Order: sequence, then C-alpha cells, then structure tokens
Amino acid sequence: MGERPEGPGQGGAEDGTAWSGRAGAQAFAAVDAATDRLLGYPFVFRELSRRIGAGEVLVDYGCGPGKVAAEAARRLGARVLGVDTSPEMLALARGSATAVAEYHLVEDGRASGLADGCADAVMCNHVLASLPAEEAVLGVFTEIRRLLRPDAPFVLLSTDPACSGTEYASLRIGDPGEVYGPGDDLTVRLRRTDGSWQEVRNHAWPVGVLPALLERAGFRDVVQHRPTVEEALTVADAGFATGRAWSAERARPPLVITTALATPASLT
Repeated sequence: MGERPEGPGQGGAEDGTAWSGRAGAQAFAAVDAATDRLLGYPFVFRELSRRIGAGEVLVDYGCGPGKVAAEAARRLGARVLGVDTSPEMLALARGSATAVAEYHLVEDGRASGLADGCADAVMCNHVLASLPAEEAVLGVFTEIRRLLRPDAPFVLLSTDPACSGTEYASLRIGDPGEVYGPGDDLTVRLRRTDGSWQEVRNHAWPVGVLPALLERAGFRDVVQHRPTVEEALTVADAGFATGRAWSAERARPPLVITTALATPASLT
C-alpha cells in the first residue's frame, strides 16, 4: 500500500485545490504515505481478515486510483469493488493492472450500479478529510450502510486532528498549536514519492465525534483503535517497519481505526 488517503475529492494538487481533473488524480497517485503504510493500511487489512473470507465482496469507498483496493484484493482474496466520486481517479484505477473486480462512480451520494446489501464488508480510508460538514459525513456513512448486508463490518481509517503540527514521516496534520473542531479547515502537508512536499486543504474530523455519527447512520458496536509502532512491527511489512526510526509516530501515533457493524434494518 504505497500511498496516502485515497478518497473522493480529497485534498490538493500544486495549488492546494481538490484532487480534481486528470492532473489532480495523477498528483494524488504520486503521494508517498509511509505513515499510512506503517500504522494504517496493515491494520485495516487485519481487521478485515478477521471478518470476511476469500471470495466475499469488499467495497473500497473512496478508492481513488485503486492501489489500496488492489492490495486488499491480493491480501484478502476478496472480490473488491472500488467506488469513488472522481471519474479521473477511476480512469487511473481502471487503467492499472489490478486485482479489483469492478469500479463504480458515486453520483449524488450513491454508488451507481450497486444494490442494497451487496457488500460483506466496506473499508473507507481517509475520505472524511474531504468532507466539510456533518451532513456530508452522515451522507457517506448512510450510503456505506446501504451497501452493507445486516451485521456486516465497516472499517474506517482516519487521521486525528488532535495530532496537529507534528512532523511525521509522510505528513503533517494542521499547524502547530492549533485546535480543530468538526469540519474546520486545516492544511495537511504530504510527502510525494520523489521526496518533495505539497500542501493540501482538508477538513478536521476529531475521532471522538465519529461513534455518534456512525450510530445515527445505522451502525452499532463501534470500536476505535490507535495503532502503535510496536504493534506495527508484527503487522506491517517487517523490512519496512524496521527500516526507519519512526520517532514522531512512536511519540504520538496519528491514525485511528474505527470499526462498526451494520445494524439490521428492523433495529434502526
């Protein structure tokens, strides 16, 4: 998993605007995401591996250029369906040699061509940072609930804006000393694969507000976990995990995994 957040309309190209158009999609695909490769994606895959089996349907909501979705397909043996709001992201994903079964466009908040309850699990990586308001977050969670069969798992990866100002291996969330509330604008610095940095405009979603929003959208049994470097040494790729000091990641891990189960319709 060699990249930073894959999500619809997330964050900025050279001028800091959204990842829009073909140039924005290509810039997004060139983000490094070392911190996510250590403390994010391996733990998402671990949660999913505990809950779904080979051949079951996994939706990657906000799949971007498809690298995370492809890695999930290879690791889990699942039938992965990628969905995104960006046609340009999906064009990049379809043009790469991946193991993903299908890609679908999200239009007017709905994943086209996907029926209610079609998914045995959904993962969503860093999409919330593109959403400016609570209603938008609830809209995404509600659509993900629609896609899931009853009692199926949802695994969400997000950054914690309370870790603002810390320089991690591949990102900095917000500015030093700033406190961010739900939906607040914040600037994120992301390292590119060539070692340079870019600034992108995102939105803050404190991890503590997510359980209540998930429950409102039809989820239950919400659990949050903040992976540590020590855990990553046994979960992430061993050579990658031991190849750096990860000083900031050790001192203040910035990523949170939130898991929840889709509540049966009769109980909502």
